[in-house]
Amino acid sequence: MGIFTRKSDTATAVATLPVDPALAALTGEYTIDPAHSSIGFTVRHAMVTNVRGTFAEHEGTLTLDGSNPGASSAVIDVTIASIDTGIADRDGHLRSGDFFDAERFPLMTFRSTEAERLDGDTYRVTGDLTIKDVTKPLSIDLEFNGTATDVYGNERVGFEGSAQILRSDWGLTWNAALETGGVMVSDKVKLTFDISAIKNAS
Repeated sequence: MGIFTRKSDTATAVATLPVDPALAALTGEYTIDPAHSSIGFTVRHAMVTNVRGTFAEHEGTLTLDGSNPGASSAVIDVTIASIDTGIADRDGHLRSGDFFDAERFPLMTFRSTEAERLDGDTYRVTGDLTIKDVTKPLSIDLEFNGTATDVYGNERVGFEGSAQILRSDWGLTWNAALETGGVMVSDKVKLTFDISAIKNAS
């Protein structure tokens, strides 16, 4: 079941695609449920292992338009100070001016600008990612996990996906050289998204 624009060679072909009634029923505003969602990252440490972390505090909305999927959009705000890698000293360093400078720049934000279907239930959402005072485009590949009505009667949709960035593109350049060669922290960072969103009451 698709919720975003299907890829096609012509705009006419997209415009004449029949509307799936089940898809149209998903149309509406959704609020991301932070208790059942995760936004995280993985980065190589000391050239030999990976450090994983999450941002415990985040919020956002999804606007899904089943009859006109290209009008769907996403807004996400992440609280930088909520970063958690499991080690307090490392988290403090990441919040400091060496990295995110959380006091001056408390939020990381994403604002979608377009979306497309790649194949099956796989989609690509493109938008503007802002970290510190730098905004650059980012494309996130997502898998649509479907819909469900939970035990409280809430209608949910689910997505999971990832994107890879170079942290230096957003001004996160701190590093330290290793005696054996290489650097302490890789420039490449994998961002991960596991989203559950609840449909707002109409």
